[in-house]
Amino acid sequence: PDVVSALKASDLVRMSATRGLSGTEASVLQIAHELEAIAPICGSTAWVLWNHLGVYHLVVGELGPSRQDLLHEVIANRSMVAFPGGAGTRISGEQDGDDFRLAGQGAFGTGSRYAEWMATAFVVPSPDQPGGPPDLRFTLTPTDAEGVRIDPNWDGSALRASATDDVYFEDVTIPAERVVRFQPRSGLRDPAREMIAPRYREDWVALSVLWLGAMAAGVAQAALDDAAASIRDRFAVGGTRMTELPIAHANLGQARAQIDAARASFEAGCCETDARIDACGVPGEADYLRQMSLGMIAVELCETAMGLVQRVLGGNGLRESGRFHRLVRDFQAIPLHIIVHRDRVSEALGRNLLGLEPTNRF
Repeated sequence: PDVVSALKASDLVRMSATRGLSGTEASVLQIAHELEAIAPICGSTAWVLWNHLGVYHLVVGELGPSRQDLLHEVIANRSMVAFPGGAGTRISGEQDGDDFRLAGQGAFGTGSRYAEWMATAFVVPSPDQPGGPPDLRFTLTPTDAEGVRIDPNWDGSALRASATDDVYFEDVTIPAERVVRFQPRSGLRDPAREMIAPRYREDWVALSVLWLGAMAAGVAQAALDDAAASIRDRFAVGGTRMTELPIAHANLGQARAQIDAARASFEAGCCETDARIDACGVPGEADYLRQMSLGMIAVELCETAMGLVQRVLGGNGLRESGRFHRLVRDFQAIPLHIIVHRDRVSEALGRNLLGLEPTNRF
């Protein structure tokens, strides 16, 4: 609780908000570097902050200028935002006069237990068109609203056990004036659509993938630095100093090259995005796919680097009480996240290369 309170009191939770929304209007690259620095210190803290910054970006793009007072209030009060909308989420809503009543379950609600608000995507049933496309809506729900129950039921290894929740909606009432239609990324790119600032035309998922690349680099760099420091006084089987083993030199050198390449990758994506925002440019699908590919490959390079470090440390890396074993567990959550997962990103890149329509709307 003390760490979360300190986060909310700092400027970190305000980085993805413009100054007009009481934020610091940090660049995409600045946010990446902050997350890169935090991730090796506490993976859960970085995970929750990363999620809040990306989700708040999404919320501003979806709710838009007509809800600017609410969006300003969220950041001015130093609140955090979560989004329980992962695999397994089933939330429906029916309009009741001036309100919507929500029911169902939201999954993978990273940071929900620490947040004041939750981005909420829900489906409005359409009895007249049972086979038609879902009528997706979007809103902000207070975490202390009547009928909201947050279940911190994750008990697996790694950072998600202390950062992720399931959220239950039991006849939760939301004002209809706060509800909008959930726009895919293509809708936010429409030049005719009024936006609070050009930065919110950028897809929040793509930004989050770049930032995951930064977090991966931070964790992998910490693992490499620790390994280099710890083997200086070690002896291998047979009495040879670890620092004199050519294979240790090669593996650590290769790991360093992998991490340097990863950093160059996500930084390039961030800088290109910041330049487009500064020029008030409108991103296209090619820009989105490039952001996704640069973030994904950064994570994969770091994953390889972590394996090389493990190869050098051997069993001692997991046996001893240093932080390497925690870094390994924390890192595992990054490449497994659906938005940066190589299967999802690679499929999108391949379909685009062949001139096929994308299958993922968000």
